[in-house]
Amino acid sequence: MSKQPEQVLEEQLVNQLQSMGYDLVEIRGESQLLANLKIQLEKHNKIQLSNDEFGKILNLLSKGSVFEKAKTLREKQHIVRDNGDSLYFEFLNTDHWCQNLFQVTQQMTMEGKYKNRYDVTLLINGLPLVQIELKRRGLELKEAFNQINRYQGHSFGAGAALFQYVQLFVISNGVNTKYYANNRNQSFKQTFYWTDRDNNRLTNILNGFTNSFLEPCHISKMICKYIVLNETHKILMVLRPYQFYAVEALIERVKNSPSHGGARSGYIWHTTGSGKTLTSFKASQILTSLPQVKKVVFVVDRKDLDYQTTREFDSFKKGSVDATENTRDLVTQLTDDTKLIVTTLQKLNAAISKKYHLSKMSGLKDERIVFIFDECHRSQFGETHNRIKAFFNNIQLFGFTGTPIFADNSVKNELGRRTTKDLFDECLHKYVITDAIRDENVLRFSIEYVGKFKRKDGTDNEIDFEVDDIDTKELMDSPKRSEKIVDYILAHHARKTHNQDYSAMFCVSSVESLIRYYDLFQKRKVSGLHDLKIATIFSYVDNEADANADGMIRDDQNPSINDQSILFDQSTELLDTPALSPTINIHSREKLDQYIDDYNGMFGTKFSTKDSQSFYNYYNDLSKKLKDREKSPDIHANRIDILLVVNMFLTGFDAKKVNTLYVDKNLKYHGLIQAYSRTNRILNEQKSQGNIVVFRNLKEATDEAITLFSNKDAIEEIIIGPFEDYVDKFNVALEKLFKITPTVNSVNDLVSEEDELRFVNAFRDLIRIKNVLESFADFSWKELEISQQTFEDFKSKYLDLHDKVKFNQSKEKVSILEEVDFELELIHRDEINVTYILKLLAGLKFAKPLDQERKRREIEQLLGSEVQLRSKKDLIEKFIDENLPFIDEVSEISDRFDEFWQGEQVKSFNALVEEENLDAYRTQKLIEDYLFAEREPIRDEILLLLKTGRPSLLQRKKIGDRILNKILDFVRTFIDVGEVRD
Repeated sequence: MSKQPEQVLEEQLVNQLQSMGYDLVEIRGESQLLANLKIQLEKHNKIQLSNDEFGKILNLLSKGSVFEKAKTLREKQHIVRDNGDSLYFEFLNTDHWCQNLFQVTQQMTMEGKYKNRYDVTLLINGLPLVQIELKRRGLELKEAFNQINRYQGHSFGAGAALFQYVQLFVISNGVNTKYYANNRNQSFKQTFYWTDRDNNRLTNILNGFTNSFLEPCHISKMICKYIVLNETHKILMVLRPYQFYAVEALIERVKNSPSHGGARSGYIWHTTGSGKTLTSFKASQILTSLPQVKKVVFVVDRKDLDYQTTREFDSFKKGSVDATENTRDLVTQLTDDTKLIVTTLQKLNAAISKKYHLSKMSGLKDERIVFIFDECHRSQFGETHNRIKAFFNNIQLFGFTGTPIFADNSVKNELGRRTTKDLFDECLHKYVITDAIRDENVLRFSIEYVGKFKRKDGTDNEIDFEVDDIDTKELMDSPKRSEKIVDYILAHHARKTHNQDYSAMFCVSSVESLIRYYDLFQKRKVSGLHDLKIATIFSYVDNEADANADGMIRDDQNPSINDQSILFDQSTELLDTPALSPTINIHSREKLDQYIDDYNGMFGTKFSTKDSQSFYNYYNDLSKKLKDREKSPDIHANRIDILLVVNMFLTGFDAKKVNTLYVDKNLKYHGLIQAYSRTNRILNEQKSQGNIVVFRNLKEATDEAITLFSNKDAIEEIIIGPFEDYVDKFNVALEKLFKITPTVNSVNDLVSEEDELRFVNAFRDLIRIKNVLESFADFSWKELEISQQTFEDFKSKYLDLHDKVKFNQSKEKVSILEEVDFELELIHRDEINVTYILKLLAGLKFAKPLDQERKRREIEQLLGSEVQLRSKKDLIEKFIDENLPFIDEVSEISDRFDEFWQGEQVKSFNALVEEENLDAYRTQKLIEDYLFAEREPIRDEILLLLKTGRPSLLQRKKIGDRILNKILDFVRTFIDVGEVRD
């Protein structure tokens, strides 16, 4: 029988890996894997192990999560030998990565919850550290991604759980190949193509990718040096190719520079949102390990970024960095054994300028110190840069920026016009926004220009002026205009943010304007027109934004002399800032305290402006709440819906759950790109673009900024097309769907799984386009060639197939649909909650007789088409039939529904434990533990619930899986109702 294309691809890959230095080893199951591991560890460590000693090593390997195992892999190890001696050994040589042992095997079988056979496994010192999954040409790459996720749940943790040591996954269909770290929680969006140094993709696994990425020394280096263990989220992260090349370029520049004087500097241009913090952390970490480097000093230009950067660095590796609270601490750290320091530009400036620090600092003049400047487009164009270079004799300066300063966007100061190249020498690596969008590392922008104004001319005729034609201060500050903008935002915010699942920012031109907008939002909230959580922050100083309305986005309003500690260290001499105002705008400060009180009332906090630390803590809490929506998206009580700002948070701040920016502020060049880029961080399928809603004439400025930081042909790559384009795309995709299934009922007539797969793919394309369409203010079903009702009916059929796949998985039936991501997040509607259901029930109960049948049908269709309601469909229909006719008042519906629901829950639980002969107390405890830990119970835990004891070995799997599925169905039906409650 001839081989299938996937088998041919696998054989060719294995042959290629052998030719590159991998030893082929035949391993079919875990016993052979363990035997091979013993041999390889003995070879690598030049030791001999008894079976008991190897058992102790396996005990070391068995402990902990994937994250903890990644630490174990990299640590030096110790056991006590049979004779009582101590044995020190390693699993991986992280310092000399080429000196590890490399093997390849294929078609290894592991049996856990289900039996799985893996395609190609790369072993390093006997441990499976790279897993490669292949699909035949033409199949979606995501199928391989989904397959690995299934292995994670079904077999990677089986036996000795050695496959939990996998550090990198590679997925390929031959033509397209991607890699990613072993982090089960990431989405397919967080997988990466490998490239060469010039950002050219190497996608063909046999022609380019394998020779470059899987070369033994390179893959070992990626694992040893370029995987980061994120302590905050307890996950593995791997550098993307442009991050790798940037770090390598910095290391090479430092290594190849003369020991004393004359060392060249350089800068990294990586577009905003591409992960510069991770890149700079890894560069800093590796540079500190070089013997010729005395210290690495990471310099930021604001105190808030000092905190933020320290926190992010600390998340990658706890204790890796010492932050400085004040200039005195900085001087101490510069003169002691601290290797990596995060500080502000202002504190560094004070350290080399103040006479009382010079006696300690003078000993550093000739030391080899590497300075890395974060977001160097903001801070390095004053006298401080020259002062640093003049003070130290043997330093290297490296800058990171997403928006460099060129001649076109430079600002003249006392030193003239200077560019990033003038200050930092050549660009060592470049990765611009078009590269990032092409690689799907950041999102494109959807920009809507909103606003039309009218005036009377001399003949009393009305003349229309589009937003591009008017920009006078009187009009921009008009209260009537502000009210219309607030009303527009309230009308469209849910659409833009997927029903408040995401947060938005609103940047305005001045503190005065911000106060006006905030008060308007609050006025409408008090009137009951919205329930959005609005927050704001600004420096409470006298600041006329229009005096500097050049769109460059400064660090924020200039702090007054009395309050400069808000953003800067109190010991700082602000040599690089404009002249400070000698007075405080009391009204602004009082307003800010009022707004912070609103915040305290919403979130139970106690912040104020009474001192700089409390204000600083307020800033940090705002930042944390915006960022934590990624980790806890379901905790609505902690969310901020709209953050109102002037300049703060528009640079150097990343939160993946921010997807919308409202703009009533003149922006240009790097200020515009920086602000827009708050919205375009990759998260999941639902977040398909960053939404920019502009209430000013910024079309020309936007085009100029994109041209400056990419090229003149890049506008269409960076900005998604207009609404009409996506209507056309939707209707074309709809035509493809109708060719497969002309009617809703024709889905039932699909004969084969191949036909069902074609339908699933076609409808999924449709919901992807609809996801983008719905973000436009102009969205209407009237524009589409399908009614909303027919679309919902097709959606029900789509979900039926999804349910079928889940059922088949529980029966161990192999299905090609199992490897399809149904992307249910695109059809999840957060506004469907119990309150909404009760409202529908009330509408049905008290509808006119002629309308009741229609309303009943609408409810049934809703229950069938909404993901989170399908498991509850039969019960809600039962309530409609058996309870609703006997309710006389609207106010009774809620209580009667709760009584019904609790009663059905008790009946269902009792039926479950009776049918399966389970211990009721232990079953309830297991469900509670499952809900708390969010970990699916394993089979042995399920079998312990049986009153009759453990079944025979042959029956355990069948009985255990059946009971588990019943428990999960119970939770989905009754406990998960909390997901749809207010």
